[in-house]
Amino acid sequence: MDFIDTHAHLYAEEFDLDRDEMMNRSLEAGVSKILLPNIDIESIDGLLALADKFPHNCFPMMGLHPCSVKENYQEELAAIKRTLFNGRKYVAVGEIGIDLYWDKSRWIEQQDAFITQCGWATELSLPIAIHTRNATRETLDCLGQLQVQPGGVFHCFGGSLEEANEIISLGYALGIGGVVTYKNSNLPEILKNIDIKHILLETDAPYLSPVPYRGKRNESSYIPIIAETLSKIYNLPLDEIAEITTANSKKLFSL
Repeated sequence: MDFIDTHAHLYAEEFDLDRDEMMNRSLEAGVSKILLPNIDIESIDGLLALADKFPHNCFPMMGLHPCSVKENYQEELAAIKRTLFNGRKYVAVGEIGIDLYWDKSRWIEQQDAFITQCGWATELSLPIAIHTRNATRETLDCLGQLQVQPGGVFHCFGGSLEEANEIISLGYALGIGGVVTYKNSNLPEILKNIDIKHILLETDAPYLSPVPYRGKRNESSYIPIIAETLSKIYNLPLDEIAEITTANSKKLFSL
């Protein structure tokens, strides 16, 4: 079986002591491709170094995370844009979006950064990887301001069925990770009403590990655990879950 982890921060310091071993575990688990979203200008070098070390397995995105939108966000955006437009191949503009969980005071700046980066994606014909927390409605409203939808994925989807349908109607996929395995998650009931053709697998490693690793460091080798949960939700064989979600990912990110 062939899996794709569409969202993992494997360049993070949490992997500094065993990154190669972790990569080997992921490949042995059947996770042949891993997409790496960027956070800010400080994460660029590590992200690109990992992509260069595993060019057939790790594929870079480029973007400014909404939690990294601070006073100097225009300077950060300028640096991100230079990197994104430097001629290197990126699979998406990301991780971008709106986060009103930690800090609501930067709402205007986050909105500006998000819409600006959506414009870059359209210009480069790339999809976007969207981070939204406590801000699904606000994020959808921002997308509604765009003349052209770049398409992409709502990473770590955690909204309602109505929001899921609106997201899909705009041409976006839903990124599903470890949260779907949690006992208190309502995702399984929502996904029963969503066609699997709109679903991508992801880990968000090192965060949001699936059960039975909840509370520990996440890694891409846990993708099959998430797929097994989807297999039960959709009443489909695991290999079919792998085949469909991998095809979805390849199509969206032109892999």
